Amino acid sequence: MPLPQDPALDSTRAFFAEGYDWVGNRCRELGSDAFRARIMLQSVVCMAGEEAARRFYDGRSFTRTGAMPQITLRQLQDKGSVQALDGAAHRHRKQLFLTLLARDPAEAVADAFERRWQAALPDWRTGDPIVMHDAFGQLLFGAACDWLGVDLDTASLDRRTHEMLAMVDGAGTVGPRAWKGLALRRRAEHWARDVVQAAREGTLQLAPDAPLARLAAFRDLDGELLDLRTAGVELLNIVRPTVAVARFLSFAVLALHARPGAAAFVADRDPARLQAFAQEVRRFYPFFPVIGGRVRAPFAFRDHAFAIGDWVLLGLHATNHDPRLWEEPETFRPERFLNREPGAFVLVPQGGGDHASDHRCPGEWITLALLRRIVRRTTACRRRTCRSRTTASPRCRAANCA
Repeated sequence: MPLPQDPALDSTRAFFAEGYDWVGNRCRELGSDAFRARIMLQSVVCMAGEEAARRFYDGRSFTRTGAMPQITLRQLQDKGSVQALDGAAHRHRKQLFLTLLARDPAEAVADAFERRWQAALPDWRTGDPIVMHDAFGQLLFGAACDWLGVDLDTASLDRRTHEMLAMVDGAGTVGPRAWKGLALRRRAEHWARDVVQAAREGTLQLAPDAPLARLAAFRDLDGELLDLRTAGVELLNIVRPTVAVARFLSFAVLALHARPGAAAFVADRDPARLQAFAQEVRRFYPFFPVIGGRVRAPFAFRDHAFAIGDWVLLGLHATNHDPRLWEEPETFRPERFLNREPGAFVLVPQGGGDHASDHRCPGEWITLALLRRIVRRTTACRRRTCRSRTTASPRCRAANCA
């Protein structure tokens, strides 16, 4: 039986208009977790759900090469990065990120973030109301640099944070926002290459086991140092995603303010409840709507034969809101994670599958650690009523946050 077809001649406009809901909406309308459509005048198969994610992240069927518009690729990953690799080259490069980012290092980044939060409080208490997302972005960029071993003055901190936020904001857009993000990406790459070069030449003093020193000294499968451009790209692929967590942190604060019972759920700041809350923020709130792949080995799914080169979009948000996987998926319920360890193909806000062999983001541990910290910090606010304004960009005077 052939896959159902989205009746629109081209779904590009609907995709942008409906945004994160588009894949899930079409799955419900067509009664299938896989369907055919046309986006940007190209044929595409869209999929959602656990089985679809399992196939997408099986390590054999898909490549990321050619799966994203070039302007999006260049803003987020760029050519030559770990996400653009497949097979043994991908697994070898991925080990660098796993050793740098997993578990204990995640807590070190969270510690650096908390120190910068504490240092910023005096200015927050006496200054104008702040935009939380932007403030979190600056704290996160500073924390990432502290952890890596990079010193920045205030002007550089402001400039580099602006670049990182513009890359994330421009990804997936067209027109001026995309052009701005790409231009600032190029400026940031010059900075990243200079940092790596300084680490290699010794003009930037680092401990041998410092994360930046290990990145600068990393050798690929051929035994050669990464060329300077690629090493700079991979440095940005640590820093930029860390700054992007500002969105999740803002959503966490929004949930505490706007979702009934959310603050009470974590009032005692029990570690298990903080972790459950962090997981529900990642599941409930959108980050990336879809991830793209190109078929590299023929296979069949839902009686549809996929050929080499076919374009496929996996609905990340649709899978995280799949009613087959989640009871009341449109309700914010952190308690769902108290006695549940989500499967590798069920909770997929930052990819699915195995961290070591698949294209699953190794920054998940950092995201969870930071979310636990922000919830614990925010619920420690000594004021009974916070003056936060929960809009798309929450604002908070943070006058007495401890």
